[in-house]
Amino acid sequence: MSSVMPDLVNRLYRLAARPFGLPKASDWLYETAAVPAPQDGELLIKVRYISLDPAMRGWMNEGRSYIKPVAIGEVMRAGTLGVVVASKHAGFAVGDWVTGIQGVQAYAISDGRGLNKVDPAAAPLPTWLNALGMPGMTGYFGLLDVGQPKAGETVVVSAAAGAVGQVVGQVAKIMGCKVVGIAGGDAKCDFVVNELGFDACIDYKRGPIFPGLAKHCPEGIDIYFDNVGGDILDAVMARLRMHARIIVCGAISQYNNTTPIAGPKNYLSLLVNRARMEGIVVFDWADRYPEAITAIAGWMREGRYLSREDIVPGIEQFPDTLLKLFRGENFGKLIIEVV
Repeated sequence: MSSVMPDLVNRLYRLAARPFGLPKASDWLYETAAVPAPQDGELLIKVRYISLDPAMRGWMNEGRSYIKPVAIGEVMRAGTLGVVVASKHAGFAVGDWVTGIQGVQAYAISDGRGLNKVDPAAAPLPTWLNALGMPGMTGYFGLLDVGQPKAGETVVVSAAAGAVGQVVGQVAKIMGCKVVGIAGGDAKCDFVVNELGFDACIDYKRGPIFPGLAKHCPEGIDIYFDNVGGDILDAVMARLRMHARIIVCGAISQYNNTTPIAGPKNYLSLLVNRARMEGIVVFDWADRYPEAITAIAGWMREGRYLSREDIVPGIEQFPDTLLKLFRGENFGKLIIEVV
């Protein structure tokens, strides 16, 4: 029988039911529990930050996907950053900061698989869940490897003030592209233009975006990085240029549908413009993450790249905080600080 760590109490959320539409309080089970001591080959992590991502909604659904669904009764899957507080693993020492998929909990036991050490002196800790974490990797490889931008091309990105959108727009500008963002509200649009350096931003909350696309992309769109799907994807597809590329990263407008997901109505634009549309999953580039981290960290040091996080204190706030993603209320990468 394994021993426990005295004076430590875990706090965690388990998936209690598969949501229908937006997740509700009864879909979660909050628990406190003893913290097990690490056995040989294991380490204990005190989680400091928990990443909240739109993909989490898909992980709650039953069915075939790129990753198995979270099981009923399982700790909710989530990216984390924490510090090693006890170790019987040769590769990790007490005091090491690590990122991984440790779930929505205050403490986690790990055998070391899937963990990556980070340097807290190289960047603020939350940045390792944003620009130097999964959103950074997603935007970097999705844009550069799949989008293959060329200087002078026009790049449009939806959810431009969000975690991945920030990355895509800034990297596209560094590559010499014209960048048009789509975001909700004056504050977010001002941010992506005046702080992130986008050339323009279209506020979808003001009405249909097609007039804005016609104004800011008069010669059409070469690359569209899609984080939302739905009507915005349709509007963009009507403005594609010859040999355009659409990168399908997410479809947050569809994740909580209680009716069938709405697919693109303008898909024949792909045929007319000899364009291509390709989905991405960031795990496909796992062996190249160091390449992206080195590049983005270098741009940050040079003052050419900004990382913004939206940090909410308290793991107990998880159910309500997660909903901010689907209401468009987060401003930057949404993170819970475990306090």
